[in-house]
Amino acid sequence: MTDPARPAPSATPALLALAMGGFTIGTTEFATMGLLSDIAADLQVSIPTAGNAITAYAVGVVVGAPLLTVLAARLPRKQLLLALMAFYSVANVLSATAGSIDTLVAGRFLAGLPHGAFFGVGAAVGAAVVGPGRRGHAVAMMMTGLTVANVVGVPLSTFVGQQLGWRAAFVLVGLLGLVTLAALWWLVPADAGREVSSVRRELGALRNAPLWIGFVAAAVGFGGMFAVYSYVEPTITRATGLSSGAVPLVLAVFGVGMTVGTLVGGRLADRSVMRTVYLGFGSTAATLALFALTGEHPVPAVLALFLLGVTSQVLGLALQTRLMDLSPATPSLGAALCHSALNVGNANGAFLGGLVIAGGWGYLAPAWTGVLLTLAGLAIILVAGRRPAGVVVSTDAAPVTAQRLPSESR
Repeated sequence: MTDPARPAPSATPALLALAMGGFTIGTTEFATMGLLSDIAADLQVSIPTAGNAITAYAVGVVVGAPLLTVLAARLPRKQLLLALMAFYSVANVLSATAGSIDTLVAGRFLAGLPHGAFFGVGAAVGAAVVGPGRRGHAVAMMMTGLTVANVVGVPLSTFVGQQLGWRAAFVLVGLLGLVTLAALWWLVPADAGREVSSVRRELGALRNAPLWIGFVAAAVGFGGMFAVYSYVEPTITRATGLSSGAVPLVLAVFGVGMTVGTLVGGRLADRSVMRTVYLGFGSTAATLALFALTGEHPVPAVLALFLLGVTSQVLGLALQTRLMDLSPATPSLGAALCHSALNVGNANGAFLGGLVIAGGWGYLAPAWTGVLLTLAGLAIILVAGRRPAGVVVSTDAAPVTAQRLPSESR
């Protein structure tokens, strides 16, 4: 008898290729944070100014996720995945050639453009190959690549950047992109997610008010994690007192936490999306407070970062599944909008965390900013986030009566 907890054997290669894409994107998204001091020193700017490269990448995701998903609605899904990964690889190599903070910011913005669309289309393709009722599992499998990146890819790229210069880390990601292109070409079926959408359908989905409530909650609440993680390298070296050589190890610990969070979050989301959203917000706020209180001591600080990896990934996965639920006719857009929202949080967190540090409050103060942002996201969900039985957008952009989602009946 087939185990319903496992994907069909034919789906496994495609999920592995999608996970490879998540690994490649996750490696470069978070590698900048582990090399922030090196970038600042090389380009002769302050650490908060170098943090603008993180913000620029996040803004690229915010802009590119809905824009590319809508404009490329009529492309076959596999072709779109290949095009997005090719663009991503080139943009990262261009980032490595930056001679000033302004050109690096521009390069990171370009690299961010295909990020959300890739995850959005990939999530829809993954859901198609595993079958109905398994979206949480499919999203978790794809996101596993991103979390493994934080265990292996980010520490490795940080080490390479420390030894060979920060530019080498972006060259490494460009090479990973080529490997991912080959995996997508060979392992993703040509008819996976073959059905194409239309610009009219995708734009019609944007009229869905509950979708935007979820977007705002994610954009505000997920900024809490990034307020801390954007400056994790200077924080653990200047506030916690660890050496720069310990940075890759600490990043790997955070990545292990994200992997655990993905495995747990996928199962929880398949049982009840909304309960997992509430759990993710509440536990992330508590973990940020723990880090703020204990960050000056190495062991509890690293433990708190591990727990932050767990809770933030449970939250992120649940939010993505939630937005896919709220956009049933255009799941690619729903998943892409989630990554756009999470990167609004990335930009907000990096910006506000940088302001707090630049204001002289110290490197642990952004954790308290993170608590406030996370609780604000939870408040938005509690006040306005539960979708009433009402109107969603159909495949032809006309309102239809919504069916109650299984995840909302529990």
